Amino acid sequence: MSGCCRGIVVAGLSGGSGKSVAAVGLTACLRRAGERVVSFKKGPDYIDAGWLSQAAQHPCYNLDPFLMAPEVIAASFARHTVDADFAVIEGNRGLYDGVDAAGGFSTAELAIQLGLPVLLVVNCSKTTRTVAAMVLGCRELDKRLNIAGVILNQIATSRQEGVIREAVEQYTGIPVVGVLPRQKKDIFPMRHLGITPHQESDAVQTAVDHLADLVAEQFDLAAIRNLAAPVSVGALRNSPVRQEKKVTIGVLRDRAFQFYYEENLDALREAGAELVLIDALSAASLPEGLDGLYIGGGFPETSARELAANSSFRESVRRAAEQGLPIYAECGGLIFLGRAIILAGTEYPLAGVFPVTFGMGKRPQAHGYSICTAERANPFYPPGATFKGHEFRYSTVLQWDGNPEELALKMERGTGFQSGRDGLVKNNVLALYTHVLAPGTPEWARGLVSAAQRFCATK
Repeated sequence: MSGCCRGIVVAGLSGGSGKSVAAVGLTACLRRAGERVVSFKKGPDYIDAGWLSQAAQHPCYNLDPFLMAPEVIAASFARHTVDADFAVIEGNRGLYDGVDAAGGFSTAELAIQLGLPVLLVVNCSKTTRTVAAMVLGCRELDKRLNIAGVILNQIATSRQEGVIREAVEQYTGIPVVGVLPRQKKDIFPMRHLGITPHQESDAVQTAVDHLADLVAEQFDLAAIRNLAAPVSVGALRNSPVRQEKKVTIGVLRDRAFQFYYEENLDALREAGAELVLIDALSAASLPEGLDGLYIGGGFPETSARELAANSSFRESVRRAAEQGLPIYAECGGLIFLGRAIILAGTEYPLAGVFPVTFGMGKRPQAHGYSICTAERANPFYPPGATFKGHEFRYSTVLQWDGNPEELALKMERGTGFQSGRDGLVKNNVLALYTHVLAPGTPEWARGLVSAAQRFCATK
């Protein structure tokens, strides 16, 4: 360990290329070797970030060029790597995939901004020399980008590996520094929506250990360490001074509600909140003395039976909303505040704060970045405020006894709740499908803590 943090970006040619396997395995292997590793996930993502945090045994942070200004990304990256030996950044989608044909906000653009080299993971199923053409194309598309090494994924035989390795190195000059053999079964536990969140898996450590073993055997760690670049701390800013505790904010965090950016929780603490984690599946009621409640996203549908069975907890949330407790609910949290969810013909009652009945579609109902403007009064965002976020949901609105004009937010981009709008409001509750990332939306933490302070003053 040199005392200077070095970093590398793990990217792929597309989603499903194997970059999560490579990034989690590399992170776990470096940590096991004694490195202080901090991981990052590019783009809006909770599940990959969760697995990376398990591999590093340290919170994973998100870097999103669409949601965060360049100076905010630089400051966040510098702040979280200052005490680390190695930084692993996992990209999303394909290396050059962005929001337009120019690749805006892509993994490549993030790597260029941070001045970090790329390990390119290529799915080699049913191909050999063509891999060299794909790598060559990536190398030539943007000369600013440093593709420093290649990881060959889904290798079936030693002969296939040899042919691809020789072709890639001969035609591109980029070394092959790792191989991921084809596995007989998925390394990560899978289900209908992709990788299962680590909170719902009973084999987390087994999977992480297996990946660490695989990387130790199949990757050239010495070469990867040499390829990694020193992390610049020129943009490092002083960490925010945490205020003395003024308010207590509950956070539903369990198998049903698991989608939280670490930065969001940090932002609430730094704004003056003490956080209390609550298990909605087992707690009899909300704790006494809360000044606010934050309900993130997740998969309430997979725990619908348990949520419905915990009637005392659901009633305590409904009662708290009626009494004016500030509640901010995103996506899965929005669903929980509805009347019910219908799954396979069975109706499961929920908290009943809003008169909405939800269902689940077979395909995504909204997927991608969103931009919202606050047009109506709500507890957290000032009128006229515009902020960026993202949506990803399979849930559908089966019945709602309301009017779209009552929704607080206009969708400048994205789908929202209904008719191009988002944000159900009741008393001091705001429930919306859009997720926000606190570093890119500083109004969010300030708004939630300020609402909690106002509520606290009335008690």
